[in-house]
Amino acid sequence: MAQTLFVGDISLDLSLLAPHMPAPDEKVHCTGSTEGIGGVVTNTAVAFGRAGGDAVLFTPLGTDHASGQMHREAHSLPLEFRPAIVRGGLCRVVTVIEPHGEKRLLLYPGVTIYPELEAIEAASLDGITHVHTACFGPGAALLIERARGLALSWSIDLEPATFPAGIDSLADVLDGATFVFINDRAANSLGDDPVGRLRALGVGAVVRTRGPLGAELHDGDGVLSATPPTALDIVDTTGAGDCLAGWFLAGVAAGWPMERVLARAVTAATIACTRVGAQTAYPTFPEIETYEETKR
Repeated sequence: MAQTLFVGDISLDLSLLAPHMPAPDEKVHCTGSTEGIGGVVTNTAVAFGRAGGDAVLFTPLGTDHASGQMHREAHSLPLEFRPAIVRGGLCRVVTVIEPHGEKRLLLYPGVTIYPELEAIEAASLDGITHVHTACFGPGAALLIERARGLALSWSIDLEPATFPAGIDSLADVLDGATFVFINDRAANSLGDDPVGRLRALGVGAVVRTRGPLGAELHDGDGVLSATPPTALDIVDTTGAGDCLAGWFLAGVAAGWPMERVLARAVTAATIACTRVGAQTAYPTFPEIETYEETKR
């Protein structure tokens, strides 16, 4: 299988299960916690690898103690890790998960949100056929310019924080993108017809994630929908969209029928929500196959 390059953020994530959100100066005793590697693009790369894809992860990495820990742990992930070292501290994310499974996040960006321009310019694209990124820094435009020049396909995780100046500020990055992944929160910020607006900017297909409703694929052929499996207890929604994107891209790379691509991506993301944490909760390919067998 051809390699897919994932370019973006890496973080140290701490997830806490809380019975309720604390009031001012209140100490709430949590009932569970997980700690490990995170980041929107890093999560997606891990999910892609768990789904059987050949992933290359290119992120900045700091020089603090936590970055050293991430460097050691990242080499056990199901991917090829190519860090670009930058002086400074690792991104940290604290996620507080309420009893119904929804989350609230605190983020300290550090220096590992996106590779610097010089690192993007120097990054090898040999053997890469597809690039996936989230536009957390000016390097994203340069990355897509390089991908376009080499006739590589690319996809974008469209986070609300990446277009504070409006979606037109990402026009150069979106024009020609094979897929754009967008959740309802980001989509609602684009007006009454978010899919139409993205398609008008040159996006080939839009994968809209709908939380408990599943996901939709909008392309020139119409709309394809997939709903989540039922009778699963949702515990933690952290990283579910990243899991879905990784599984979706892996299915496309493997040549699965598009109905199976979307259905498996939604199933994988839903199963991940039954466990605490992001990457630690992502299912493997054999798990999804076993789950599908039980449903036949």
